[in-house]
Amino acid sequence: MFSARTAWDRTQNLLAARLETLERRGTTPIDLTVGSPGGCGLAPDEGWLREVLARGPLATYAPEPLGHVGARQALARDLTRVGAHLEPGQLVLSASTSEAYAWLFALLCDAGDSVLVPAPSYPLLPFLAELSSVDLRPFPLPEDPLGALDVDAIADIADETTRAVVLVSPANPTGWMLGEADQVRLDALCAGREWALIVDEVFVEFPRRGRPARSVAARPGEALTFALQGLSKSAGLPGWKLAWTAVLGPGPERHEALARLELIADAHLSASAPVQRALPDLLSGAPSWRAGVALRIEQNARALLDARPPDAAWDVMPSAGGWSAVVRLPHTADETEVALALLEAGVQVQPGHFYDFPRGRWLVLSLLPTPPRFEEGVSRMARTLGRRFSRG
Repeated sequence: MFSARTAWDRTQNLLAARLETLERRGTTPIDLTVGSPGGCGLAPDEGWLREVLARGPLATYAPEPLGHVGARQALARDLTRVGAHLEPGQLVLSASTSEAYAWLFALLCDAGDSVLVPAPSYPLLPFLAELSSVDLRPFPLPEDPLGALDVDAIADIADETTRAVVLVSPANPTGWMLGEADQVRLDALCAGREWALIVDEVFVEFPRRGRPARSVAARPGEALTFALQGLSKSAGLPGWKLAWTAVLGPGPERHEALARLELIADAHLSASAPVQRALPDLLSGAPSWRAGVALRIEQNARALLDARPPDAAWDVMPSAGGWSAVVRLPHTADETEVALALLEAGVQVQPGHFYDFPRGRWLVLSLLPTPPRFEEGVSRMARTLGRRFSRG
C-alpha cells in the first residue's frame, strides 16, 4: 500500500530509549542538544511580534507564486548586509528551507539523479532526497573550519547522473565556512559540468572567530547558484514558516530557473501571506535579536573551552560559524557509549554519527542553553570524560 521511499527504519535508538527510561524515573538530564533559541530564553519579544502582525491585513489574500513583491523588495535591501546585491525578482519565498530543497530537487533532478552533499551535515537531507527519489553522494568537509575544500574529491565522486552540489556554510554542526578561493574553484567545476550549486546559508548571520557575515551571493559566478536562508535562524522565528532562495548565475539559466520555480511555487503557494507582509518589520528587528544570540554563543563557547583541563584527552574543535560545538574524543572512543555514559551523568549530547561524522569519536553540543545550565552540563561532561580517558 505504501511507497518504498517512506519505508524508513523507525527503530528507537539506544540514546532515545535510555533518555525515555531516565525521564520515566523522574530524571531529566541537562539538554545540550537544543537547537532552537526560543527554548533557551532567547525568543523574540512576543508583544513586538503581535504588533508587527497586526500592522497588516490578515484576511485578504492575493496569490503571488514567487512571494509578495513588497516582502521581496525588503529582503533584497536587507541582504546587502551580507554583501548580496540582488533584484527582488531573483528571490523566491517558500515556507521553509526544507521546502526550498524539495523544490530545487524537483527543478534540477529526475528520479535516480544524484546530488553531491557534504559530510558531516544535516540528518534531514537524506529524507528530503529520498522523498524526491534523488541519490545523495557525500564528500568530506575539512576538519579545519577555514580549511580548503577538496574540490578534486568532489569531482571524483560525480558521474553522469550528477546534477548539483550542496554546501552548508557555515556548516552544521562543524562551523566550516566556504572561503572565496574555494567558491571560485567550485563555481568553475559546477559551470564546467553544467551542475547547479546549492548553498544553505541559514547560519550566515552567526559567523565566529572575527569572520564577516558574507553570502555566496556577494560573489556570483558562472554556475547556476541557489542561496538559501530563512526566518528560523535569521530572526528566531521557526514557527513563522518563511524562507527564501536567491537565484544567481548567467542570465539565460537564471531566467529559466526562475520561470520553472514560479510554476513549482504556484503549485504549493505555501508561504503565509500575513508573515510575508510582516517581513519588512521582522527584518528590521532581527539584528538586535541576533546580537543577543551571538553573545550567548560566545559565552558558552568560552565556558566549554574553560571546562576542558589542559591535559584532557579530548578536544574542542574550532568553528567559524553557527551555534554548535564539536568535541573530538580519543581514537579508541565509542561515541555512543560515551553519550550513554553522559546521560547517566545527567547531561544529554549527540553522537557524531547523527550527522554522518566518520570514525565514531565525535560529540555535538548546542551553544544555546542558558549559561548556568550549559556550564553545569559541560562540567559534568568534563568530569565524565576525565574518568574515561587520560593522556597516558
